[in-house]
Amino acid sequence: MALKYNLAKVYALSDNDPEFVNEILNLFVTEVPSDLMEIGEGIKKKDHKHTYAFAHKLKPTLDLLGLNVAFEEILQIEAWTKAEGKKKEIIETYKSVKTQVKDAIKEIRKDFDL
Repeated sequence: MALKYNLAKVYALSDNDPEFVNEILNLFVTEVPSDLMEIGEGIKKKDHKHTYAFAHKLKPTLDLLGLNVAFEEILQIEAWTKAEGKKKEIIETYKSVKTQVKDAIKEIRKDFDL
């Protein structure tokens, strides 16, 4: 299976400390799903400020874990919130981010026994 994530930045940040890496991964698998849910709720309610807050919070995590496409798409979601765009145009982008994160979490849980 192709890796859905890349830990190069995490290892660089941690000076190859496995405990630190595990901590980062634990936070990712436990907190990111609820942040994503909040983004989805914000989009559904067209609450641009709420959506922006959670997209902005998630952005560095996606970058850190090498989820490059999801990172680019979260930038699109942020831009949508600033432009206060139509809901329909951002739903597919959100679904894509959600799928990528879900796949990464599944793989991380398996690879690191979380």
